Amino acid sequence: HSARVTFRRVPLILIGSCSSAVLSAASVTTVPQRKLHHAVIPKGKGGRSSSSGIAATVFGATGFLGRYVVNRLGRIGSQIVLPHRCDQYDIMYLRPMGDLGQIIFMEWDARNKESIKRALEHSNVVINLVGREWETSNYRYEDVFVTIPQQIAKAARAAGITKFVHMSHLNADIRSPSKYLRNKAVGEAAVRDEFPDAIIMKPSEIFGREDRFFNYYANMRWFGNAVPLISLGKKTVKQPVHVVDVAKAIINAVRDPDANGKTYALVGPNRYLLHDLVEYIYAVAHRPFVPYPLPRPLYHLAAQFFAMNPFEPWTTADKVDRFHTTDLKYPGLPGLEDLGITPSTVEQKAIEILRRHRRFRYLEADLDETKPAKTVNY
Repeated sequence: HSARVTFRRVPLILIGSCSSAVLSAASVTTVPQRKLHHAVIPKGKGGRSSSSGIAATVFGATGFLGRYVVNRLGRIGSQIVLPHRCDQYDIMYLRPMGDLGQIIFMEWDARNKESIKRALEHSNVVINLVGREWETSNYRYEDVFVTIPQQIAKAARAAGITKFVHMSHLNADIRSPSKYLRNKAVGEAAVRDEFPDAIIMKPSEIFGREDRFFNYYANMRWFGNAVPLISLGKKTVKQPVHVVDVAKAIINAVRDPDANGKTYALVGPNRYLLHDLVEYIYAVAHRPFVPYPLPRPLYHLAAQFFAMNPFEPWTTADKVDRFHTTDLKYPGLPGLEDLGITPSTVEQKAIEILRRHRRFRYLEADLDETKPAKTVNY
């Protein structure tokens, strides 16, 4: 059977009868406004197949902390945009962290303002985790910790975004001997200027499976059994925080309407001398611990040799200074408890990081055999 197609004649006289007022109104350009898309209206029971109402752009999601933040966002059912500079297939491990189609990868250029704007134009939450432990010829600390966060904050404010989370550092201080920490302090102020309601997170050194803190000290056994520490590590106090607690804090702050404009100090429950902490790391790994005092100038000299590595340097002089900086105390700032999180202790989580540093015969050794590290109160 042939299909019958009917055409309706539209009287052209209607076009001519439009009033001039209607035509003039149509010619006025309308200002685009952010409309609430049905995809970000919260619905469902709260699992990964529901919708949390969060559409987040996570800058720096390909790093150590990023995978934990993406995982936490994905498991409550969020839409996540992941701007990246690497090959997309290098970060495929992030894709299963959210429900089908909820995680969107997009290439971006940190120096291109249009690229930043495009990454966050459909989001209602922006999280900045961009960081780098060492400088390169393309990206200095000033770029990574000041310029890029400033541009992201500026773009977020221009787009009308209400939730912006910026990752700083507990010891960020303009007077610090570490260039890393000095630039973190400048970046914090720059973000606050651009986006007054920004939520700033100040974690201490973060430990976790892929960290560069516990693993850094545990791997020192490859350079002989002796571990170099300035003043034997007895003049430095550390209060490390677990990576999962930091990721939880970011998500809880995003969901807390009262968190806007606050600065959080994220620290673990215990403070340790660096010497005692490294001794505990080696005790859990069942490796001999032989610390020796190394003067700062000599340590810097050795670190400069490693810093010449064109790939990821083992250590740098700046990292030496940062790891030998005592963690500051901020009694006036809210912390993990204010976000409803009970911080994990080093003793609870150390085994999952350090088991791979054990010899075969100690793989299954109980953690009870290791005496907990001594804590300090200063």
